[in-house]
Amino acid sequence: MKRFAPAKVNLGLSVTGILENGYHTLHSLMVPLSVGDHLEFRPADQLSLVVEGADLPTDERNLVYRAARAYLDAAGVKSGVHITLYKKLPLASGVGGGSSDAATTLMALKTLFPSDLDLHPLAKSLGADVPFFLVGQAALAEGIGEKLSPMKLPQIHLVLVNPGTEVSARDAYLWLDQTGQFTPELPLRDILAALHNRQEVPYFNALEPAVVARHPEIGEVLQALQNHHLISPMMSGSGSTCFALAKSQQEAEEAVLKLRKQFPASWCTAAHTVS
Repeated sequence: MKRFAPAKVNLGLSVTGILENGYHTLHSLMVPLSVGDHLEFRPADQLSLVVEGADLPTDERNLVYRAARAYLDAAGVKSGVHITLYKKLPLASGVGGGSSDAATTLMALKTLFPSDLDLHPLAKSLGADVPFFLVGQAALAEGIGEKLSPMKLPQIHLVLVNPGTEVSARDAYLWLDQTGQFTPELPLRDILAALHNRQEVPYFNALEPAVVARHPEIGEVLQALQNHHLISPMMSGSGSTCFALAKSQQEAEEAVLKLRKQFPASWCTAAHTVS
């Protein structure tokens, strides 16, 4: 069984506060993309994982392994599965690669080993972004990210650039906590109108200022996206991937060719939203 695990970007990320348990309250519009990782699943006597394309652990330190273990145990499956993860997305980059891989693993195993398990509690236990990837379309994330409201959006073309900097989500939120600069909810209605009209989008990322202050190369990428006349450059999630909107696939692909020359060591690609 082969499965595609899409990346995501946050078309706006507001961090409205912090709870006593340390979790942050969010208001974010998340969208899955046409680029991502690939996984293969094959029934086996025991659980095992192989990773191609990245130097990642293949035991319980890996989110895919933990997702598989959680499903097999919860479903009472006595056998296992051999998983091959073909890693295409950059690591610790704000596009949800690990979370998407984990959610894809849960859904694949439910097909291989059918049960009446509700996957959402399992997904939530694995990470804040994992439940989003069970939705399969754009969604407004609220609460600590677990309250998901599916949204209908037009297809959006994007350019994504990752400068090769790994940013820990824990660090990004810690830096925000140190400033105390929490943000109001996103102007969702205005964002949706701008997306439909392909105009400048009034979104923001609460984590971006503190991350860019510590990683100026991310700021250089944002400026380059602006210089190429792409729409509304912004950092996705906790970074370091940045994106901007294009009016067409052709415009996105042309911009990518120029940006790859400017940032030859970066991961740079065109993509579009999927539903």
